[in-house]
Amino acid sequence: QVRLVESGGGLVQAGGSLRLSCVASWSGSTKSMYVLGWHRQAPGRDRELVATLRRGGDTNYGDSVKGRFTISGDNAKNTVSLQLNSLKVEDTGVYYCYGYSDWLGREFWGQGTQVTVSS
Repeated sequence: QVRLVESGGGLVQAGGSLRLSCVASWSGSTKSMYVLGWHRQAPGRDRELVATLRRGGDTNYGDSVKGRFTISGDNAKNTVSLQLNSLKVEDTGVYYCYGYSDWLGREFWGQGTQVTVSS
């Protein structure tokens, strides 16, 4: 059974910063996720890519967060963090930790953590 557990999030004023963290684990295995990352969903909108980190270190960012958010982590340890700087009101939403396992051939999602940016 695979679990992705997020921490961090909360309420912050526009221009502020937050840090999100996620740990992926599953019983009986030490295998690592091929991709770890974050997606977000604002009220009334589709879930969108925020950032991903691929085994080997390649990163990918959504256009709206480039230059403001930074993803980091260790796929071998199944941990990923997201530093959110220069937050805007439109960054408000539920942030979901995401993992893709190449050896299982499927993706996994955390429960989500709320980020609210006030003006």
